[in-house]
Amino acid sequence: MIAGIIRWSARNGFLVLLGTAFIVFAGIYAVRHTALDAIPDLSDTQVIVYTEYPGQAPQVIEDQVTYPLTTALLAVPRSKVVRGFSFFGVSFVYVVFEDGTDLYWARSRVLEYLNFTAKRLPEGVTPSLGPDATGVGWVYQYVVLTCWLVGCSDGCHCRCRGAGRSATRNAIAGSSRRRCSISTTTVTRPI
Repeated sequence: MIAGIIRWSARNGFLVLLGTAFIVFAGIYAVRHTALDAIPDLSDTQVIVYTEYPGQAPQVIEDQVTYPLTTALLAVPRSKVVRGFSFFGVSFVYVVFEDGTDLYWARSRVLEYLNFTAKRLPEGVTPSLGPDATGVGWVYQYVVLTCWLVGCSDGCHCRCRGAGRSATRNAIAGSSRRRCSISTTTVTRPI
C-alpha cells in the first residue's frame, strides 16, 4: 500500500504540492485564530460580598448580617452555591455561579439583590463587593540562579547571578561541589 501511495505521489506531483500548500495554510490559519490561554482559569465564577459590622461578636454578625445576605443571595439567577462566614466584626458571603457565567454579569446580579437586601440589615451596615479577580490571576515567579563556589581567606562563598540580580550566599565549608543551582521565589504579582 505504501509503495502505491509513493507511485501515485510521484505521478501526481502537482496535486501533492497543492495538498501540501493547503495543509500549510490551514495550519497557519488555525494557529492565528485559535484562542489560547497561557494559564487557563479553571476556577468557578464567584462574587464575594464583604460587610463590616465593627465591635460585634460572630454570632451577632451571623444572625443580623450573614444570614439575611445568604438567604437573599440564594435567589440570584445561575447561582450554584452560597457560603457565608462570620468573624469578629466582619461577614463574608461567597456566591459561586454555574460554569460559563460571565463575571461582570454575575457581579451586576449580586448588586441588584444587595440593593433589595440592604433594608434588612442593621443601620450603618453596608455590604460591598470584593475584588473581581480570581486566585488564578496571581502567578508565582521563580528565578533559577547558577552559582559558583569561590574560595576566600575567610571561607567559601557561593556567588550567584541570574535574572538581573547578583547575590552572595554562604556555602558549606569543604564542599566538593563546584556549581550549585538555587531556586528562589520572588514576589508575586498579578498577570
